[in-house]
Amino acid sequence: MDKRNFRKELRRNSTAAEVILWQGLRNRSLGNRKFRRQHSLGNFIVDYFCLEEKLVIEVDGGSHHNTGTQLADEARDQWLKEQGFTVLRFTNEEIYQNVERVLWAIEDAFGQRN
Repeated sequence: MDKRNFRKELRRNSTAAEVILWQGLRNRSLGNRKFRRQHSLGNFIVDYFCLEEKLVIEVDGGSHHNTGTQLADEARDQWLKEQGFTVLRFTNEEIYQNVERVLWAIEDAFGQRN
């Protein structure tokens, strides 16, 4: 499967936490910023991306607790930061428990660069 179709598949199979967060980001709902979901940057597909802010948002589910996934996440975050992106990570639990706080944290990152 090519990357474009893989991104479509990821969007179709979003987790509940990703759907909840997307509702707060889509249609310029947050600070009038445009976000894309399951977007390609380099060799990576990021959960959410705002070009205007060079901001990447990742939602970490249960699979992100194993060592291999954590190491891959760290390598990806390092590459993204080297390219000038700010990376924010939130757990599913943070989104379920207080999505408003997550959205405030994202909005607080507007205007800040690495």
